[in-house]
Amino acid sequence: MARYFLKLAYNGEKYFGWQMQPHQISVQEVLTNGLSLLLKENILLTGAGRTDTGVHAKEFYAHFDTSFVFTDENKRDFIYRINRFLPPDIVVYDILSVHEQAHARFDALSRTYRYYLTTQKNPFALSFAHRIFFQPDIEKMNICCQKMMNYTDFTSFSKVHTQTKTNNCRIMQAFWRYDENKDLFVFEITADRFLRNMVRSIVGTLLDVGRGKLSVNDFCAIIEQKNRNHAGVSVPASALFLEGIGYCRLILCK
Repeated sequence: MARYFLKLAYNGEKYFGWQMQPHQISVQEVLTNGLSLLLKENILLTGAGRTDTGVHAKEFYAHFDTSFVFTDENKRDFIYRINRFLPPDIVVYDILSVHEQAHARFDALSRTYRYYLTTQKNPFALSFAHRIFFQPDIEKMNICCQKMMNYTDFTSFSKVHTQTKTNNCRIMQAFWRYDENKDLFVFEITADRFLRNMVRSIVGTLLDVGRGKLSVNDFCAIIEQKNRNHAGVSVPASALFLEGIGYCRLILCK
């Protein structure tokens, strides 16, 4: 048996997140069925983490073990075949040979998400950018982003009653920028891990700052209170993208 990483992407609009679950369609289930069918084995696929219902991933990794030996030639053919089998909203980009202990989730060093906002009515951005009806104060929101990096416990931005042992995360960067050509406000955040609903809750709370409903001190107080009820509402999932996952280079180079 050899271990491989899949490099893939998906539009999460029609899926109940990455992780397989009873009575709901997930990205993991669709991929597992495709791999098992083409490899003629029962494949167990382990993802780099969970994405919530409706969230997209521009770059995602998952690992699996198989007795099939991939070479440069048959790998290209297999990627072509699996992509023909998969629906249009899931794509496999590459299959990477890795060490037998490499783990898509536990070996990930960082994850980067982006959230997209627009203030204009745009039918072409409707599915992938959340429309707001005010001009947010980016400078003030970016001050909050810098403050946020001084904290590690983000209970206030986590979905309640989860099974995580800790709500501690190490945020490496967080900032807002404005793309004038596309009229898009983009929030980007990188951390070693994320809690369920965390990014969408952070964005919702930062928007309360951007519209003047909360001050920078209010934002910090919400984090310190460690109470989800005090944070802002979660913004819609359709505008959230997992942009990338960072690994040690040695993990992906056998």
